[in-house]
Amino acid sequence: MMTNKIKIAIVGVGNCASSLIQGINHYKENKNQNGLLNWKIGKYSPSDIEVVAAFDIDSRKVGKDVSEAIFSKPNNTQVFCSNIEQTRVVVYRGPTIDGVAEHMKKYSEDIRFLESEEEPIDVVKVLKETKPDILINYLPVGSENAAKFYADCCIEAGISFINAMPVFICSTKEYIKKFEEKNLVCIGDDIKAQLGATILHRTLVELMERRGVKINHTYQLNTGGNTDFLNMLEKDRLSSKKISKTESV
Repeated sequence: MMTNKIKIAIVGVGNCASSLIQGINHYKENKNQNGLLNWKIGKYSPSDIEVVAAFDIDSRKVGKDVSEAIFSKPNNTQVFCSNIEQTRVVVYRGPTIDGVAEHMKKYSEDIRFLESEEEPIDVVKVLKETKPDILINYLPVGSENAAKFYADCCIEAGISFINAMPVFICSTKEYIKKFEEKNLVCIGDDIKAQLGATILHRTLVELMERRGVKINHTYQLNTGGNTDFLNMLEKDRLSSKKISKTESV
């Protein structure tokens, strides 16, 4: 049962996690400021979100407070809130599984993952001890087995699951049944940026249809400058991403 705080665990302390945590801190001091679709949902505002656990595999993040880890390499998202309160939550070393594409090892350490030599933590044990309401999965595209691993950990620990990357978990009958049986929430299977390529593409297509334009073909080219786009250079990791993008548009 939720209290006055929404307690979250984060898997993958990358650029998306950095933006989320910066946003939580930014809106503590900037109430009702533009930038959010909904500043308040029910009785909850951004400042009611509390990080209680975090997992990553990168040696530059593991063992650090989340407030410091979100600014560690290879993260390179825009810093719009540098004054982050200490969370007193240390990033745990999660299991790698298929979270790192093999081809990334040939790139500079500044732009790729650098695996920690620490032993992976017992994820279920941590979730049971920290008691988050929700775990948010920000693993890199293509980490299908790792995503399912964390979903299974949530089921075992009794934690709801938001899948923010394109692996089909919350939209499959198998996992829907598992989460329903535990009376848990399972939503996601990818997220859109607030104002990214996909929502712009969809809006332009809808505008053309409303204006009587017949569309035979449409395609979208994404150009990115972060580690996840580097990770996606391995085409075998993109099958779910392609389906997710296509269905979204």
